[in-house]
Amino acid sequence: MTHTPAHPPPVHPLTALSHKLGSIAYGGDYNPEQWPRHVWQEDVRLMREAGVNLVTVGVFAWSRIQPRPGTYDFGLLDEVLDLLHAHGIAVDLATATAAPPPWFTHLHPDARPVTASGTRLAHGSRQVFCPSHPAYAEAADALVTALAERYADHPALVLWHVHNEFGNHNALCYCDVSAAAFRTWLGERYTTLDTLNEVWGTDFWGQRYGDWDEIEPPRDTTAFRNPGQDLDFRRFSSDALLARHRAEAALLRRLAPGIPLTTNHLGTLEKKVDAHSFAAECDLVSLDHYLPAADPDGHIDLALNADLARGMAAGRPWLLMEHSTSAVNWQPVNVAKQPGQMRRNSLTHLARGADGVLFFQWRQSRAGAEKWHSAMLPHGGTDTRIWKEVRGLGADLAALGEVTGTRVAADVALLFDWHNWWALEMEARPSGPMRYLDTVRDWYEALWRLNITCDVVAPGADLTSYKAVVAPNLYLLSDEHADALTRYVRDGGHLAVGCFSGVVDAGDRIRLGGYPGALREVLGLRVDEYLPLRPGDTVSLSDGSTAGQWAERVEPRGCTPVLRFANGPDGGPAPGGPALTRHAYGAGTSWYVATRASGATLRELVLRLGEEAGLRPVADVPDGVEAVRRSGPDGSYLFLVNHGEVPAKVLVEGTGLLDATAGGSFTEIPAGGVAVVLETSAGPRS
Repeated sequence: MTHTPAHPPPVHPLTALSHKLGSIAYGGDYNPEQWPRHVWQEDVRLMREAGVNLVTVGVFAWSRIQPRPGTYDFGLLDEVLDLLHAHGIAVDLATATAAPPPWFTHLHPDARPVTASGTRLAHGSRQVFCPSHPAYAEAADALVTALAERYADHPALVLWHVHNEFGNHNALCYCDVSAAAFRTWLGERYTTLDTLNEVWGTDFWGQRYGDWDEIEPPRDTTAFRNPGQDLDFRRFSSDALLARHRAEAALLRRLAPGIPLTTNHLGTLEKKVDAHSFAAECDLVSLDHYLPAADPDGHIDLALNADLARGMAAGRPWLLMEHSTSAVNWQPVNVAKQPGQMRRNSLTHLARGADGVLFFQWRQSRAGAEKWHSAMLPHGGTDTRIWKEVRGLGADLAALGEVTGTRVAADVALLFDWHNWWALEMEARPSGPMRYLDTVRDWYEALWRLNITCDVVAPGADLTSYKAVVAPNLYLLSDEHADALTRYVRDGGHLAVGCFSGVVDAGDRIRLGGYPGALREVLGLRVDEYLPLRPGDTVSLSDGSTAGQWAERVEPRGCTPVLRFANGPDGGPAPGGPALTRHAYGAGTSWYVATRASGATLRELVLRLGEEAGLRPVADVPDGVEAVRRSGPDGSYLFLVNHGEVPAKVLVEGTGLLDATAGGSFTEIPAGGVAVVLETSAGPRS
């Protein structure tokens, strides 16, 4: 009998790109149109000196490429791409559609976006267009076609960069063109007005529609907007931008087959678009991340976003398209990164699955709105701390080239959903101070501080391979996703759910019969009443800890209370009632937290959840040391990031790839340093 070997799995586009580059992708946005030609020669020389092998070109170059309607000038791009290729630097070519030129808005003033209050925005920034306007679609598609036809076979081109940060500035347009497109979208979604009226609950406040033409976007009005209308307008707006991504992607795939494409997401920085839907349309996932300067623990936010990127990539490698070498230009106080922080940030992204580390931008601008945004080559040139660190990072990445293609394994999934984010933070909710990201970060931090790696995924992701699932908040939960979570626990999974979850369906309609609606059975409880707290008020729990912002009057229906609100006035509006519960359901267990618990309480919950689910930390490390493991067929790589102010020692067998002295039984990581150890034998994995 002849054995036919199975076909090897296809190589992921980012892994193939790494092989082509010979190492980890390293570089950033390159904007030569901002500089005279003699500077370009210095740029490529310094790029090679720093180890740069990939740059993004043309992101905001539409006005250069098409200086007038119907007239294209490719001279600058031709010269730049040839120059980069001659120096061994590959190109991620942008479609340039994120910055329509002045002639476009001059010819089509009605294509400028309109705010909810009716103000039509002026030209003078980027993304000045209505996503639904046919004139923009025609102009953008013509530009993409021209670019693809000219550069599909250029040897420097290795990746297409569709648009840039979809919806960052213009996600919600309330103009009449958007209104018409919204009505079309609603007709496709609901088919009949009776269905729409039922989902939106339009009999409340006499809003029942008798004709599709009566429906408008949720513009500014006298009182609260209809929440169903508001939620659907956000969905429509995200889908309108997604339609533009699909249109550009279709042109690129037809005219330049074989060149992968991506678009850069903003992760938790961007509330307005559902990045999960865009990720599903890309050949590889890319992310922009910028540290919140006001947060001294911003590295935890960084890890969260890296795990979100990996979740959107379904565990495959992803590309860090943008981050900063130091300060940015757009936060209220643009705090500069301390020495070594840029290296730590970059290698943490790498640890969590990135196979490329890129920045905005290569050379710091001398004019324009982002001239105070740091870059790889600062205003001060090569005689600067940042430049020295950029060169050092290039050497580090070259030493870590063998890591490309390996993956991060996680036994925990944390559920993150833009639709839920939109719904939770709309008008007229029980607690305005309850913010979605605050809750997500509380739960994520508990996992991070215990060095338990998680994938941050959408509620519709396949959860069967995870030992545990945590859902910080599921205020909005569709029937499909509720059923999936119930099956997950019944079949042996371990689920932990945060407060105010399971409350409404996909149309933002309350699930009747008692809270938490779709999750009553799997959690084994009923909530009689939600009890939001006044700003600044706290409640005490039976273990002596405190909680804030929220409480619930919980009635056990099979669950076991693990923690209670304290008896007496310190226990808040539900004294003595359950605050943390556990429920055996089918072959699995579920946990519920009926308040916004402290970090210590959530860490204790994760520890108990981990004991039952068989979770283990990545490595036994001191406090302040972040540990992440990437694994592949040829070995495991333990990344150790020391966020502390003193050196730390970790017991690990292996060879240090960044520090020649690391290896053997112990690896010492200096304060603020990073070690990467090729393990002799992998220790416990998350």
